[in-house]
Amino acid sequence: MNLTTPRRTAAPPGADDVTRVGVGADGLDLRTGAFAPKLLTRSPDGRAVRVALVGARALLLAGDRVAVEVHVGPGCTLDLVEVAATVAYDGRGGPPARWTTRLHLGAGARVRWDAEPLVVADGAHVERDTHVDLAPGAVARLRETLVLGRSGETGGAVVLRTRARRDGRPLLAEDLDLRDRRVRRSPAVLGGHRRVETLLVLGERVEAPGALQLEGPGSLVRRVG
Repeated sequence: MNLTTPRRTAAPPGADDVTRVGVGADGLDLRTGAFAPKLLTRSPDGRAVRVALVGARALLLAGDRVAVEVHVGPGCTLDLVEVAATVAYDGRGGPPARWTTRLHLGAGARVRWDAEPLVVADGAHVERDTHVDLAPGAVARLRETLVLGRSGETGGAVVLRTRARRDGRPLLAEDLDLRDRRVRRSPAVLGGHRRVETLLVLGERVEAPGALQLEGPGSLVRRVG
């Protein structure tokens, strides 16, 4: 893992560096931004695909505005994988790095996204927002891992916000604010742990030890360690 702070090769100031992954009856739409989406496999009818997200530049630096937009058409299936962890580097007092993910699923669509860890180094400040919009019958399974700090570090500041709707109605609204190290050390939050693993299933429920069942169809499983 690179322990130095790389140079920026970002989008113009004030603009989001947008990566797009779209699959539908009319084909596949892959557009490179901060990540380069690469097609791995595709079913004969083109309605089920597996796509890898490969970092196209150094991530995440102070002031970065990264966006990933995912569109899955009715009855289609998308399996997203990441090939390497993402490191948020020391911002040296600069503005926060912002990462926004938007997923739009048509009726009966399915998405599985197994993300590699997001490592927030000492001095980094990250704000990550995830928005999921599900049509009836759609299912999203999102797995992510947050690591506070590299070896020998305690980790920088991070805020994770998740908003999900199903058929236009709110399904989940959660803010996980881990900016204050004293709060993170509380037994009610992380209790000194630096690794947070989350599985979020929307559109259906899963039975797992410690799962939080949403009021609507959905489950959240979180472990720290």
